[in-house]
This record gives sequence, structure tokens and C-alpha cells, in this order.
Amino acid sequence: MYARNLWYMAGWSRDFAPGALVPRLYLDERIVFYRKRDGTLVALEDRCVHRFAPLSLGCIEGDNLRCMYHGLLFSAEGTCIEIPGQDVIPAQARVRQYTLAERGGWVWIWFGDAPADPATIPDMLPVDAPERYSARTGALDYAAGHALVSANLLDFSHLAYVHRDSFNANEEWGRSRPKRTILPNGVQVDWWVRNQTMPEGMGVPVDEPVDQRAFYQYLTPGVLRLMPSTYPAGAAPASGEGPADVKPYIDDFNGQAVTPVSAGACRYFFSWITPACEGSEAMVDGAFAVASKAFAEDKHIIEAQQAVIDQTPPDRRMMPIQADTAITLFERMMKAATEPE
Repeated sequence: MYARNLWYMAGWSRDFAPGALVPRLYLDERIVFYRKRDGTLVALEDRCVHRFAPLSLGCIEGDNLRCMYHGLLFSAEGTCIEIPGQDVIPAQARVRQYTLAERGGWVWIWFGDAPADPATIPDMLPVDAPERYSARTGALDYAAGHALVSANLLDFSHLAYVHRDSFNANEEWGRSRPKRTILPNGVQVDWWVRNQTMPEGMGVPVDEPVDQRAFYQYLTPGVLRLMPSTYPAGAAPASGEGPADVKPYIDDFNGQAVTPVSAGACRYFFSWITPACEGSEAMVDGAFAVASKAFAEDKHIIEAQQAVIDQTPPDRRMMPIQADTAITLFERMMKAATEPE
């Protein structure tokens, strides 16, 4: 089962070019995306009502979509408006239209039966405003379930072991204790670590010790709003939470989202964004290269984890530890959103 009355990320705006039919499988539902003549993005069920041929193998005609098996023509609202050789069109001749929202280069999709509320779309920085932000985006397909990737993003203690080679993370990530706050739609974490060194490409001398703050919110159904910042060593507050009193070397935004494809697969979207300024394009290129290496490290361990889970007897249970607190809180929220009221 999936939590459906939530906004999921469907892709980056650049993924859906004018004139293209883009098929996707999300939440075990086949969907085809295309743009109308005015650029508006449309998402329809990718299954013709007649013989279940995929509409993604069809043809865009104006704002409509024609099935190229027997020629049924569907409007952007999903209603069949033409059946070649047949005058009467049955009332049930329609496919599902999905509600979409396109904001700042992010595309969101609604799967639920409840009315979609645009006010609940996560607040993310734009990736298509080069006059304001330098941004890089990407995506990875995981052979692993949505919940495993969410767990990885909720607990940064794994940086000490998974990301030693990419982020130069040390065991301080495992020893430190973050401040966790429950939000109405997720979990907020304030995580300070001291005496780190940064890899090449992150805008800080590689041998200079620094303190790092990972301040982030992980929101249902799987959206990360990460504000990473890096400071001179000694800047971390004694309390281990809250902002520092000095200007950071790095103060960026990292937006990520995880969308289920099926029970054992998901798509992981990621971005790195920094305010536009002199040299910001080179800075974001360097940070994104390091982050992309880290995301590949995550993918390697999580897909291996999924393979072990698939071969584990059902009576075996994972043993929770203290670092799982945010994971447990989030999983409870997702369970509540999945179960019918």
C-alpha cells in the first residue's frame, strides 16, 4: 500500500520536453506525460481503455493524445473524444488524469482521491532561475524500496562509514547527537559535527579543519530540505544546535525527493543549489560532483541491503538502535498516511 493523498515528485521540468511522450511508473501506476501547445504539462493513465495499449506509444495531436493501436483520441482531461468508425462514445471511455503542479523546475504529482491542495507542496528553491541561483539536478533509479532510501536520508550517522571517500566524513557523525523536532508533516534535524575536513571541490581548503551543520527537514512522503553549512573550526555552538555566530564558508540548499516506483524500486531526485554570485557556477559544479559520488555510494549499500532483505525470513526483524529515532518517527507518519481513516 502507498500513501496517496500526498504530493510526490514526478521529475524535473527539463525531463518533459515539448512534443515528447514520457512514460513513467510511479506507485505501481503507469503514467504518460506530455505538454500541451501552451506548455502546460499533462499526466494521463498510460493505458488505452480499448485494448490496454500504452498511450505513451501514441501521438500528440494539438492538446490531445491519440492511441496508435486503434486510433482512439483522448483529451488532456482524459476523456475519449473520438473513436474512428464509431459515432457513439461510451461514457466510460476515459482514462485517469493526474493533478500536477510545476514550480521552479520541480514537477509534483497527486495520486489521492482527496482534493489536491497546492498549499501543501514542499517549499523548494527553484532550479530554473539562473539569475538568482546556480543549480544542478539529477536522478537515480534504485532497485530498493522507498522506505530504505528514506531511512538513509533521515539518519546522517551513516556518513562516517558510507561517505568517508566522498565527503571525507569521520566518526564524529556517528558519535554526535542531533536535535530532532517533530513537524506536522515530517521530522526536523539539527546536526553539528566538529573538526571535519572537506574534499576537493567544496570551496574550502582540503587540509583546513571545519565545523559542519546539517540542518534539514524530511517531509512526507519523502522530501528532503537540507541546508548544509560549513564554518571555521570552533564555530559550532556548545549546545550542539542552532546557528553559529560567524559567517559560513558554505551555505547552500540541497533538495531531494524519493518517489516509489513499485514495492522494490524507487526513483531518487537530487539537487544542489547555491545563491548566484561571481564564481557560483564553478562552486556548484564542484559540490555537485562530490555529492553525486556520495549518492552513488548510498545506492550501492542500499541496493545491497534490499537484496539481503529479500532473502531474509519474514520472522526476522531489524534491530533498532538509538540513531533510528527520526526513522521511527517518520515511519509512523507514513503508516498513518497510508491507512484508511
